[in-house]
Parts: sequence; C-alpha cells; structure tokens
Amino acid sequence: MTGETQRYGEYSEKGDYHRKIDRKWRYYPVYKAKMQYIRGFLDDLPGEERILDAGCGEGVLVEEYQDKGYDIIGLDLDYSSKHVRTGDLRDMPFNDREFHLVLCLDVIEHLYFEDQKKALEEVYRVLRDDGLLLLAIPNLAHLASRLSFMFSGELIRTSTVERHRGDRPIKEYLKLLKETGFKVNKRKGLFPTLPLLSAFTHFYPDRVYPLHKVYNTLLAYSNWCFLNLIVCEKRPL
Repeated sequence: MTGETQRYGEYSEKGDYHRKIDRKWRYYPVYKAKMQYIRGFLDDLPGEERILDAGCGEGVLVEEYQDKGYDIIGLDLDYSSKHVRTGDLRDMPFNDREFHLVLCLDVIEHLYFEDQKKALEEVYRVLRDDGLLLLAIPNLAHLASRLSFMFSGELIRTSTVERHRGDRPIKEYLKLLKETGFKVNKRKGLFPTLPLLSAFTHFYPDRVYPLHKVYNTLLAYSNWCFLNLIVCEKRPL
C-alpha cells in the first residue's frame, strides 16, 4: 500500500466512478440504500474494532471511516492507494485472526463458482474467533427474474455474465456460507423487484428512491429482493 494511486482493470477504464455515483444509473436507489445501511452498521461499532473492506474498489468507505478514526484498511485486486492495498481475496496478505469485522460488498458474485469458497475461507482465516462478516450479495432469484423465467425462460441477471461470473440464487450463497463456517445472524433484503417498481427504477432511478424506502420497509422479503445484506458470525469448524 503506497501513497500513489494505481488503477487496474475496470478502474483504469472508468476511473474512480464510485466517488460520484451517476444518479441516472439504474441501480442508484439500491446502491444508496445499501450504503445507508452499511454506514449505520459501522457507526454502531466500538471504536477499537479492526476492520477489513475486502474488494473495496477505490476505498470510499475506508477513506471515510479512517478520517473518523476507525482502524480500517481496504484490499482490492484492481486498485492501490494510501487507503487501499492491492491483493487477492483468494490469498489475502494478512495474518490469521487479524480482524474483528470483514466487509465484502458486491464482491463474491464477481468470482467464478470454484473461487467463491476459496475467498470465503480466506475471510474465515483472517477473522478473529466470533468475528463478523458483512456481505452485500445480489440475488439471481429475485422476484422479477423468477417471473421472467416462468413466462419467457430467461432470467433477469444482476449484471452481465462476464461481470458477475458467479451469479447465484441467494439460498446457494447461504449454503456456501454455512459450509465455510459462518452462522447467519441477520439478513436484510433491498429492492423487491415487483414489476411496477422495477419499470420505474429502470427509467427513473433518481426519482424512485422514496418509493424504494417504502417497499424496502413493507415488502422487502429477502428471497424476493435484488440485493441481500447478510451479517454472519465466524463459528468453529
């Protein structure tokens, strides 16, 4: 980790695009709700917790919470800065039981199926006993995807196959977490993809956030939702 910023992969093409989110991006309301939840989670932590943001990209949260005095570090394969260390989730450059909390936000789905367990095993290794893992994972079996498959035989993927190489239904991720040694303590769904809301979100992402707040409160059954936020506890294998 150096003071000089280095960008690779998509960041060499797009730049630091998470620093100023495009309000016309169709996932804008989901992203905004996700970040609000994560900030609330971090704000409630004791100040002495050591935190790793694994797959953090530009390290937006890392920089923000370092400035607040948190002991937090970022890791990403395609980015390096004074806040972010270059490294691979499948072979992380950290000691065993080094962190109280690991964030893994919209990362696992980018890995091939066979690499997802390797990454989670590495998270398990670097977490302290009874440490916590907070994941944000898109759900291939969200409601609109199920309806599309029923009527057309085609899934509505959470991104392109090339980008989300390990896209799965959420229950498969939950099974993988259990197999790796994690106990799910809490699960929250964001964006139940009801047809009308999905259509509005596609065309007017910057205008529908108030609607999302209502739906995320009243109708966010996790198995229907586009995104799941999952808090897990490391348990003995």
